[in-house]
Amino acid sequence: MDPRGAAGGRFNARLAFLLAMAMFVLVVDTSLMNVSISAVVRDLDTTVSGVQGAIALEALVSAAFILIGGKTGDLIGRKLAYILGLLGYAVGAIAMVFAQDLGAIIIFWAFIGGIGASLLLPAMQSLIHGNFEGDHQKRVYALVGASAAIAAAVGPLLGGFITTFLSWRVGFALEAVIIAVVLAGIGLVKDVPYHGDRSIDLVGALLSIVGMGGVVTGILVWQEGGGYVGLIIGIGVLGLGLLVFWLRSRKRRGKPTLLDPALFESKMFRAGASGQLLQQIALGGTMIVLPIYLQMVFEYNALQAGLSIAPLSLSMFAVALLAGRGLKRRPSSIIMWGFVLLVAGLAILVPIVPIADSGWYLTVPLIISGCGLGLLVSQLNNYTLSPITDERVSEAAGVNSAAGSFGLSFGLAFAGAIMLATLAFTFTASADASSVLSSEQQQQVSTVLEEDAEIMTNTGLEELLVDQTPEVQEEILRINTDSRFIALQVALLVPILAGLLGIANALRMRRLPDPKPSASASAEGTMLG
Repeated sequence: MDPRGAAGGRFNARLAFLLAMAMFVLVVDTSLMNVSISAVVRDLDTTVSGVQGAIALEALVSAAFILIGGKTGDLIGRKLAYILGLLGYAVGAIAMVFAQDLGAIIIFWAFIGGIGASLLLPAMQSLIHGNFEGDHQKRVYALVGASAAIAAAVGPLLGGFITTFLSWRVGFALEAVIIAVVLAGIGLVKDVPYHGDRSIDLVGALLSIVGMGGVVTGILVWQEGGGYVGLIIGIGVLGLGLLVFWLRSRKRRGKPTLLDPALFESKMFRAGASGQLLQQIALGGTMIVLPIYLQMVFEYNALQAGLSIAPLSLSMFAVALLAGRGLKRRPSSIIMWGFVLLVAGLAILVPIVPIADSGWYLTVPLIISGCGLGLLVSQLNNYTLSPITDERVSEAAGVNSAAGSFGLSFGLAFAGAIMLATLAFTFTASADASSVLSSEQQQQVSTVLEEDAEIMTNTGLEELLVDQTPEVQEEILRINTDSRFIALQVALLVPILAGLLGIANALRMRRLPDPKPSASASAEGTMLG
């Protein structure tokens, strides 16, 4: 039986379901990590900033290597790349089950798992093309896209439930089991040979890694109090600039490039990819700030945090479903209103932070922002890829995905770094202004924060202050409470600013003609957007 499922042939439902399972694991993985931050910090005796940095690093590695991952699949075979990608993710999941320190998480989950994702996503797209045809191919793209959307919607709830009643390690063990089931059905997959140019743009690949990696790594180093931050970020910016120059120069000489710079000649593609970048910066910043707020301020467990975040993910899922089917307005207008609602919900959150005493206060603002994200999800991928010809849509989808993954990692890293920098500044300023703390105690606070700024629960802080007088304990707890609120409010400005830039970008979109969709754009966007 030919597994391609051509029009009128038999649909290979088992293979389609296994591909959807693989996508589900990819998307739910980060949700599980986000809602488990406090549990991971406690079990591994590490820091919130360390875990947040690992989450940002995983997204960064995926972004930095995804274009290279697609080319690797061309060279070694898409099926082998798919298997290696699944194995990379399995290594990360299994490492999380047995990890005893943050180093194991960074090496195995963030780095190896991130490389696994960069191999898996492009290979999965090519395999769907090669194993299904016609309406069957569209059905598989729809199924895989629905799996990703469902994982995003239920991920916080599922991760919270497993972490609270079992363990965060069990959640990652289940991921490994799902991957094992997917690999058990690998015999159903027919490899898809590559017949194009097999040359490799090694310099372009290196510059893309240095460029994206330098910017986000510099932010993570700043967050951890390391040195040479400006130099690292400067190297990243220089790398991105040299990448643009290299690609244009190599294209003029008629040599193969990591990606075709001619893609960016389309104003619609540039605007759409920019929108994708800004949307993911906003999403990354929001999804790191909120779990930390809920778990460190309210001292929520993973399930309570997941339930509190659920209005954002569930409303995003529902609106994306409805907007993708029923809205008849211009795509650029829908995108603009998506960013408007995203910013409105986040802006409402800012004054709520210091007065809220439970996650219920966040419900309405999160629904508003979730509706905005749902509008963006329903339109941005198709808008970005629609003007691209069928021959180049896979490459364009890879670039679009890299922009989104880079935006996610930047949002996670920058919002976290801003939060910790603001905490250190406000805590030190409040301690210096205190009439309760002695000069020696004020100096001690400054020294500790210079070495390791960290968001702590008041319960955890009380344990550290057990030897202090009641007056000193009360004063430091007050300063900690006030400083955390300010730090979280300032951190929310990162996704808000990204949303405002998104509105400006959408206004630019409205001056462009509406794109006419190509045959493959919608399907490709579902996979790699």
